[in-house]
Amino acid sequence: MRVKKSASEEEWLGSPRDFLVEEHIADTMTSAHWHDHIEINLLREGSMTYLFNGKQEHVDAGRLVLFWAAIPHQTIVVTPQSPLVCIYIPLSDFLAMPIDATARQQILQGAFLHEPNPVDGASLFSIRWVEEWRTGDHARRQLVADEVALRVRRLILDHADAGVTRRAATALAGPSIRYAQAVTEIISKRYREPLALSAIAKLAGVHPTTANRAFRDILGISVMDYLTRFRLSRAMQRLAQTDDPILEIALDCGFGSSARFYAVFKHHTRDTPRQFRATMRLRLDRA
Repeated sequence: MRVKKSASEEEWLGSPRDFLVEEHIADTMTSAHWHDHIEINLLREGSMTYLFNGKQEHVDAGRLVLFWAAIPHQTIVVTPQSPLVCIYIPLSDFLAMPIDATARQQILQGAFLHEPNPVDGASLFSIRWVEEWRTGDHARRQLVADEVALRVRRLILDHADAGVTRRAATALAGPSIRYAQAVTEIISKRYREPLALSAIAKLAGVHPTTANRAFRDILGISVMDYLTRFRLSRAMQRLAQTDDPILEIALDCGFGSSARFYAVFKHHTRDTPRQFRATMRLRLDRA
C-alpha cells in the first residue's frame, strides 16, 4: 500500500477513509512512513522495535499496539519470520468512538499505546479478523470493524485505569469531525508552504475560529500547534535518516529559516537539530 519515493519520503497510497485489515511477515523498514489512520498492530510471534516520534518502542507478540500513523514510524528490529496483523482505522471512525477524551487527545498528540501483558487468544482472534476481512461478506466485515472498535476501547480504558486522568467518554459527531479532518488533510498536503490560520481555514472551507475550536475539542491543541508538530515530525524523520543539510530540511518542512527551525525544535525536544540527529544515528546503529 505504499511506494518508496526517496530515502527521505514515502507516500501512502491507500485511502485515509478506508478501514482495512491485512497480514504480512514483519520486516525492518529502510525509512519511516506515515498515513492518516489510527494504526493497530498485533505481532503473532516474536518481537519488534519501532522508532516512533523520536523514541524506540519495544513490543512482544500478543500485545495490541495502537498509534496515530500520521506521525512518522518505522520498524528497526524484527524477529525473523514473524507474522504481523495490521489494522487501519480511518481518523473519522476513531473520532466517532465513545472513548476517554484525554486518551484520545494523547493519541493524536503522539502517544504510543500497547497492552502491558500478552492477551490470551490474541493470535486466534487476529487470524479470524484477517480471514473474515479477506473472504467475508459485508456483514462479516462490519462485525470485524465492530470487534476492533471494542478492542480499542478496552485498550484505552486499561491505560486510563493505569493512571491517566479520565474525562467523559464521548463519541464525537457532527461538523467538528469534518472540520478537523479537512484541516489535517490541508496541512498534510501543504505543510511545506507558508501557512497562516486564515489561509488554512479558507482552503478547508471553514471559519478560522471554528477550525480552532474543532481542533481544541478533538486534539487538545490549536491548528497552528498541530501544524508545528506536523512539520517537526517530518523534520525529525529526515534528520534521523538522511544527510540532508539542516537548512534544507528547515526550509523543506516549512519553517522559513534556520533560526526559526532551531528555536522551535529546541523548544519542543530540548535538543538542537544537530544533537537530535547524532542521538538518533547512535540509536539506529545500536539497533
